[in-house]
Amino acid sequence: MTPYPGALRLGTPATYRILISGCLNCSWSGQFDDMAISNEFSEDGSPFSVLTGQLIDQAALFGVLEQLYGLGFPLVSVECLEITPSS
Repeated sequence: MTPYPGALRLGTPATYRILISGCLNCSWSGQFDDMAISNEFSEDGSPFSVLTGQLIDQAALFGVLEQLYGLGFPLVSVECLEITPSS
């Protein structure tokens, strides 16, 4: 994989880290394209969850974000960690 920044396009596979407010149970990983889910707490004790994993394109990213929205989790940030270069 290539470190971001790079030739990121709508159809480029990439690894993302999504930060949401609240606790998402790790058993939901399969519902979010098998992204790894970890739960942590901020300095003020507020819970947040981090989803990390590779998605096949930005349509898949928007699908994950839409599911999180539908479950009522406020979005804190989305970060592209790495892109997968085309073969």
